[in-house]
Amino acid sequence: MKEMMTVGELNRSARQCLEQAFPLLWVTGEISNFTRAASGHWYFSLKDDAASVRCVMFRQKNLMLDFLPKEGMQVEARVLVTLYEARGDFQLGVEVLRKSGTGSAYEAFLRLKEKLEKEGLFASERKRAICAHPQRIGIVTSLKAAALHDILRTLKRRMPSIAVVIYPASVQGEGAAVELASAIRTAGMHGICDTLILARGGGSIEDLSAFNDEKLARAIASCPIPVVCGVGHETDFTIADFAADLRAPTPTAAAEVASPDREDLFVRIFSIQKRLRRMALHSIESRMQHVDHLGKRIVHPKERLVSRMVHLRHLSLRLDSAVHRKLEKSVWKLVHLEEKLPSLRLRPEVRMAEVDALRGRMLHALKAGLAEKSAKFARFSASLGNLDPDAVLARGYSIVEDEKGKIVSDASRLEPGEQIRIRFGRGEAQAVVLP
Repeated sequence: MKEMMTVGELNRSARQCLEQAFPLLWVTGEISNFTRAASGHWYFSLKDDAASVRCVMFRQKNLMLDFLPKEGMQVEARVLVTLYEARGDFQLGVEVLRKSGTGSAYEAFLRLKEKLEKEGLFASERKRAICAHPQRIGIVTSLKAAALHDILRTLKRRMPSIAVVIYPASVQGEGAAVELASAIRTAGMHGICDTLILARGGGSIEDLSAFNDEKLARAIASCPIPVVCGVGHETDFTIADFAADLRAPTPTAAAEVASPDREDLFVRIFSIQKRLRRMALHSIESRMQHVDHLGKRIVHPKERLVSRMVHLRHLSLRLDSAVHRKLEKSVWKLVHLEEKLPSLRLRPEVRMAEVDALRGRMLHALKAGLAEKSAKFARFSASLGNLDPDAVLARGYSIVEDEKGKIVSDASRLEPGEQIRIRFGRGEAQAVVLP
């Protein structure tokens, strides 16, 4: 070290020595001379009966506090021992500031949290799903709380049809935890709500102490209704938050997660309607194509009758041809037999008699066969005649055709005022369908 130092070098070395010699430590004392600068930094002193020390808490640090220091307030500060080089002022740089007693409260909070966590009270496996479309929501909070009005306003905006049941309880002060636990048990016994909201607005650690109570945590865990906890601000965490089925950062957020948004439901319903309409149209078009395909395969009765008549005529011609061929074959066979019977010359009268008898039997057999075929042909002709549309009309029936000439077999296909044509055994007539 050089023999001569400047004031700036001295102060800098002193600051470095102080910061290296003293790690971050906790100091307790009383607030005095508190000043909030335009820059947002806080300047104050910590004092006790024996001494005082200047302190500074920069803006980025004090923004995290949920209270504003006041003259005479007892606090605990986590500080860095340092020196303000410009003036050579010994001071403390405050990193964390809390009201006296909150340190022990926080330690108690951690111990209770660890205890209940080991019991499985906070396990994700026991968390229940929040009802997506509740009919009735219960609210456990103070009737005077601003959080209640925030929740009611949010529910009315998102889904006005949801019924609300309020279970009033104190949310701060002595006996608040007991009242909250009792209200939750009452809601569980009633069993009329789909979801339960436990809520209160922001506040200090002391203000939220009722929500760090073990009995309240166990009441939440044992409640048969899913519980949404919306206590304090987003940075506030309580034992009730861990015990609840769902934690919301604020009361308003709790109302939002517990209720569906009707605008979203309208959008979803409209989307489902469009999808159903599209599916229905596709199904109808597919069925219509199938009907058209089947229609092309259906043969008109008149065409079927013509086809049967042609086939019958063809069979008749084949029958005639077969009879003639049979006769010719028989005659040829007879002639051939006559030529091969030399003995007929010896006894012509005997042979001729036999031939005549044979011819007679053959002719009789041929006539009988021909008569049978003719009778069968007559039956076929009569059956075909019964299928003839003109024969059906002659028996008193009629045929109705629509404007396109299609045969009408179902009256429900006709519309009032539609033109129709009626065919009778003799002639036809036009008509109009009445309503």
